[in-house]
Amino acid sequence: MEQLVLQEQLRYLIDNKTKPIGALGRLEEIAFTAGVIQGTTRPAIVNPHIVVFAGDHGIAATGLVNPYPQEVTAQMVLNFIRGGAAINVFCRQYNIELIIVDAGVNHHFDSVSHDRFIKSKMAPGTNNYMSAPAMTVDFAEAAINRGKQIVSNIAKETGCNCIGLGEMGIGNTSSAALIMSAVMQLPPEACVGRGTGTDDRQLQIKINTLRTVSAFHELEKCHDNAIQLLSKIGGFEIAMLAGAYLQAANEHMVIVVDGFISTAALLLARLLNPDIAKQCIFAHTSGEKGHQLMLDYLDVKPLLNLEMRLGEGSGAALAIPLIQSAVNFLNEMSSFEHAGVTNKV
Repeated sequence: MEQLVLQEQLRYLIDNKTKPIGALGRLEEIAFTAGVIQGTTRPAIVNPHIVVFAGDHGIAATGLVNPYPQEVTAQMVLNFIRGGAAINVFCRQYNIELIIVDAGVNHHFDSVSHDRFIKSKMAPGTNNYMSAPAMTVDFAEAAINRGKQIVSNIAKETGCNCIGLGEMGIGNTSSAALIMSAVMQLPPEACVGRGTGTDDRQLQIKINTLRTVSAFHELEKCHDNAIQLLSKIGGFEIAMLAGAYLQAANEHMVIVVDGFISTAALLLARLLNPDIAKQCIFAHTSGEKGHQLMLDYLDVKPLLNLEMRLGEGSGAALAIPLIQSAVNFLNEMSSFEHAGVTNKV
């Protein structure tokens, strides 16, 4: 009953602002969602963060599913730390804190010291899942728990109540496509996209490779088991993403979901918490094949469609200012009564 009362109060406040009902479009929906997530008629966006989890995938070393070499993952992590990537630009522009996590990059960062870089390496990348499980079940569970702990620490130390989650990992669109294929029970070819610049010939090799992987691990048999899927074909960054979603929901944060890989991680988190999507705002429709199908499966409508397929949490960073605008109008815009404006014909 309390939830219903809150929803009625939010709807009344939104409809009674000095505007025609529905005139602010999706912003009204966002304000309503933020209020429900935070359990208040005065939601606020406090110290928003983007957390980017990075990890390598053993299959990337084969070159069968990615045109870029595996070492690009580490190179991009260093680029994030130096402030030179797209996500750095957007976070600076919108005053969003950016945290980078080494979840399992095949590189030693011992000499790197930065207060926004978390060294949480599970291993120097996963196994090649063409011939073995990507990780053990114990490692999958541990990575989920580390993702939870990172978000818990952010909430306690900064008061952050709005979080976007991103990723970096050469080859991780393949892992995401296999997760999507298994959970949604679709053939791999319906889920596999170009990832980072794959041409037509490489795309066909990628599709054939992932068909073989899916059959090898009998992924259809574990379509509803997040831990098994992670252990067979996941990545450490994807596992930590799933854990981060779960903890952000526990913290009643407004969760901003990024693109294809981040949404695949949410599919896993949803197997562990079926209501988690209710605490999410979906940032954008990725240009990566399969993302729209995932959004349809979740029955959600993203805020933006800019044909982006970068990852890094870049779409989430662009969406957070819209969420801020939505809660600001709810808190600051005058009602008809306050403004003395007639709201009836």
